[in-house]
Amino acid sequence: MATTNAKTNAAAKRSKTARPAISFETAKLLCPDEQIAAKVSASFGLLLPEYETIREAHEQLLRKAWLSFDEALNEKATEMHFQRIVGAFVSSAQGAGNFYSDKVTEARNLTSALSNEYRDEDRQAPAGFESKADRARQFAAEMAMQAYALLAAADGAVNAYKEITGEGWKPYVAPNEQSVERRSSAAEMSAFG
Repeated sequence: MATTNAKTNAAAKRSKTARPAISFETAKLLCPDEQIAAKVSASFGLLLPEYETIREAHEQLLRKAWLSFDEALNEKATEMHFQRIVGAFVSSAQGAGNFYSDKVTEARNLTSALSNEYRDEDRQAPAGFESKADRARQFAAEMAMQAYALLAAADGAVNAYKEITGEGWKPYVAPNEQSVERRSSAAEMSAFG
């Protein structure tokens, strides 16, 4: 019996690890906001994505797709279809935001290592060459612009979903995933006595 519970708990943990919950709120926390994006753009000489233009284009894209169905989809089918489409946009923004956050951390670590006078391998590269820290900072800046642009697309998709369905978007969670999570939670809580 203990082996079965261990396998169930391990499967539940893999499931949670493999498919992290997505939400627009999490994407907004992970992606740079307008102020950070503008500062990064100016500091690194990168083009600042036009947030409102991207947001509006994606909102219109989904609205056009919805109108193209005419009356082919009923209300529930429309909700399910667009829930999944919007989920893809939000998941993309959240993934980009997570990747961007990781790259900023990596750039900070490499940059702070440069100030360590005892490590020759972390010192600046020879004249005319970029150091690892320089490349890491540049890459993090590029990822900031991408995450900001993808957040704009997700924002437009979320707004369109509200117009299409009349409700705010939330990610789809399959009923069997909910029950596995509940059983896993119950099993974990039972360990406390």
